[in-house]
Amino acid sequence: MVDHDWQLQTYLKERVRLVDSSLDRFLPGVDTLPTRLHTAMRYSVFAGGKRIRPILMLAACEAVGGEMKKVLPAACAIEMVHSYSLIHDDLPAMDDDDFRRGNPTNHKVYGEATAILAGDGLLTEAFILLSNKNIWGDIPAEQSLEVINIIAKGSGSCGMVGGQVVDMEAEKSPVDLTTLEYIHTHKTGALILAAIEVGALLGGASAKQRRALRNYGEAAGLAFQVPDDILDIVADPSQLGKDVGSDQQRGKATYPALLGLDGARQRANELRDVALSALDIFDDSARPLREIATYIVDRSC
Repeated sequence: MVDHDWQLQTYLKERVRLVDSSLDRFLPGVDTLPTRLHTAMRYSVFAGGKRIRPILMLAACEAVGGEMKKVLPAACAIEMVHSYSLIHDDLPAMDDDDFRRGNPTNHKVYGEATAILAGDGLLTEAFILLSNKNIWGDIPAEQSLEVINIIAKGSGSCGMVGGQVVDMEAEKSPVDLTTLEYIHTHKTGALILAAIEVGALLGGASAKQRRALRNYGEAAGLAFQVPDDILDIVADPSQLGKDVGSDQQRGKATYPALLGLDGARQRANELRDVALSALDIFDDSARPLREIATYIVDRSC
């Protein structure tokens, strides 16, 4: 049955509360030694993120009829990985950003050394959580190992970290669409795809469902970056949460720089349509995934 009163913003708020309460439970408290490190870790995790990656994991699990409680530890782990990447991304050695989500970046508050270690701590805590058999309950060991492998690959040198390196190498250099989409498929898309794959796996998806959700994740992960590139040009600072035009100033490879604003919007719409088509085998249980794909693109188009 279709729920005509279903609202995406209500859904997102409910899932954010669920993820935040779980993150609060799984992360070391600010009173745990070393207190400065754990305070810095929590500062970035609870700085107002949209929790898109954990929410997509929960939604993928729901789409195949799975139980969200089985996914929550992995959903929190992937948000820890994402938060670590943002701390390091903002460092002077990389993007040298002063603000993130409207707040001073981690290194501006705690210093570069502590910020680096806070990122290291979050990445490690993610895998402590993923490998904690007391938290996973009755999930088979082979399945938990596959979850760890998926998230590790999405995070590593052939995933997010690799994309960051190519992104830095491409600064102030002309790039073609193939290189640009390599950067964003890996730097941004790899962890989004990992979230969806883990949700499908833990939700008990069939092979056909997993293929469909992988296709969705590949398109949605790439689509997520295009509006970010557009917003760096057209948004006001309060909407963006950081300085507008920072990508242009650094000569970063972006969709508007390569395709123009209209071309970038067209590419975002194309990717949204590919993502939505991948969900054709699902009934209304995949409505959150459909709505999120549209929401991702409509942020700037």
